[in-house]
Amino acid sequence: MGEKIDFKKLGLKVGLELHQQLNTKHKLFCKCPTKLVEEKGEFNFIRRLRPTRSELGEVDIAALFEWKRGRYYLYESYDNYTCLVEGDEEPPHELNREALEIALTVALLLNSKPVDEVHVMRKIVIDGSNTTGFQRTAVVALGGYLEDEEDVIRIQTICLEEDAARKIAEKGAEVTYRLDRLGIPLIEIATGPDIHTPEQAERVAYKIGQLLRITGKVKRGLGTIRQDLNISIEGGEKIEVKGVQKLELISRVVAYEALRQYRLLKIRDGLKKRGLREEDIAFKPIDVTKIFEKTKSKVLRRALKERKKILAQVLPYFKGILGIELQPKRRFGTELAEYAKFWGGVSGIIHTDELPRYGITDSEIRMLYEYCKADPEKDAIVIVADREDNAREALKAIVERAKYALKGVPKETRAANPDGTTRYMRPQPGAARMYPETDVPPIEVTEEWLEKIREKLPEKPEQKYEKFVREYGLSKDLARLMIKSYWLDLFEKLVEKFKGKVSPVLIATTFENTLKALKGEGIPIENIRDEVFEEILEKYSEKTMAKEAIPKILAWIARNPGKTVEEAIKVLKIERLTLRDVEAIVEEIIKDKRELIKARRERAFGAIMGLAMSKLRGKVDGKTVAEIVKKKINEYLRNIG
Repeated sequence: MGEKIDFKKLGLKVGLELHQQLNTKHKLFCKCPTKLVEEKGEFNFIRRLRPTRSELGEVDIAALFEWKRGRYYLYESYDNYTCLVEGDEEPPHELNREALEIALTVALLLNSKPVDEVHVMRKIVIDGSNTTGFQRTAVVALGGYLEDEEDVIRIQTICLEEDAARKIAEKGAEVTYRLDRLGIPLIEIATGPDIHTPEQAERVAYKIGQLLRITGKVKRGLGTIRQDLNISIEGGEKIEVKGVQKLELISRVVAYEALRQYRLLKIRDGLKKRGLREEDIAFKPIDVTKIFEKTKSKVLRRALKERKKILAQVLPYFKGILGIELQPKRRFGTELAEYAKFWGGVSGIIHTDELPRYGITDSEIRMLYEYCKADPEKDAIVIVADREDNAREALKAIVERAKYALKGVPKETRAANPDGTTRYMRPQPGAARMYPETDVPPIEVTEEWLEKIREKLPEKPEQKYEKFVREYGLSKDLARLMIKSYWLDLFEKLVEKFKGKVSPVLIATTFENTLKALKGEGIPIENIRDEVFEEILEKYSEKTMAKEAIPKILAWIARNPGKTVEEAIKVLKIERLTLRDVEAIVEEIIKDKRELIKARRERAFGAIMGLAMSKLRGKVDGKTVAEIVKKKINEYLRNIG
């Protein structure tokens, strides 16, 4: 990050909100299956969503923000995967009791106190991800804790909620959502702000994820688990970062957001030292179109050709500030640009801290400063080329964001980027977005029900470890790896299914050795569905393929998602050979290398084995090949005396 930061000295506080899809038979409020579809929708419809006042008469700022963007939503629905509930054409059914029982199980594992009665609430969401304009959510348990190496991490709430629709495309004002995911049960676990380092944040998320996998009742794969992070430092603000899908990205997101807030506070202090006051930053857009009438800048020439205006806004005392890097490759000017894009709908901004650039010359910069009556030694100027009303709204948003630079860190919701940096998403919602759901009856959580759940709580990690070593025959190291493994629940399921047919050691090494090796080679193992492992072990148990073929098949399917193991075997030509076929191949090799065998005798085994495996790898077990090679060498030596 360019400088060493002591996060604890910064007063870093992080709270996790972990969302995990539950592997239930039905969705949360209807009988539709919890499966995704990759085909285009069979029945599509369009909606616009509008904000409404809460019971207190308030309009949520985040909902108002989405409405101002003026978008409409195309929804893709299906005959067998969605119903009238997802389309908001039928009231929701009773809360899914299977999902509620899983949530209560997790609550007990986290030492939380279940509520006496589960009531469903509505949370206003009008970004199009819910056809209703709200998300249904219910508090299941309060309090609890998770033990970590450094601290005890408090659990604040455990909720059960419906997942949102999947965004498929965005073109202009039209956003396309697929309704297959809408309504899949999600468990939300919110921790207290008890995490104080980026590494600890990642570790705690991992531990909660491991606990969820131990239940054997959660879905797997990209998109099935999402982490939101609440991050602040001393003097900063609690920033909500949404949509961290990869566990290994959490520590980087936390570190980069802490760095951003730290540098925003330094910018605040620097501006105050310069003598800047909030009233000095006045919204005064200036039409500078004629300055650039003969410009060679492609960006500005294109705007002029489209009869757009070029407006400028002076930011006094901001010279050099817009170029300060807040996160890797993201500067303060980037933040201004994001506000301009969201509130003004413009494609971007140009500012003087990055000029000369984009074909804009030094001469044009001097004219710009003179025309705007700005000080080139102290002031920065932002220009926007767009329709006049859009450009004015964009510059208004930039002025408001620049004013907030004197306070430090604005309270906002941000989205995680693939590299761990964050971007402006929207204002943070307020309390006005929650109100009761009147269509779903409450469910009583009785002590008798809780007692039944306690009786069948899953084994604790230490109990599983003992079983893995004693019953499954795993080494202590491999057993420890499996206890911490992302694949833990699938491993146990497959061991049980192939009991007596496939060694648990082979299943464990496939997950913990083979997959890690493939990932190290850059193979996208996240594309491999759970069913693939089951198909592979089925083929192996039927002796259709050798265990040496497993890495090749997994790699091929990872690169060709959606394909079957059967297809992989055919394409890779690794059908298992009969013993007679193997013997014939080995005999041919021995015949070709008889002089070598005469010279080395039994010591020729390694060379012959290498040649045999180069032809047979993936088609027959190495152990079988070794036995046949040894046998055929001995036969040849006996024949020649």
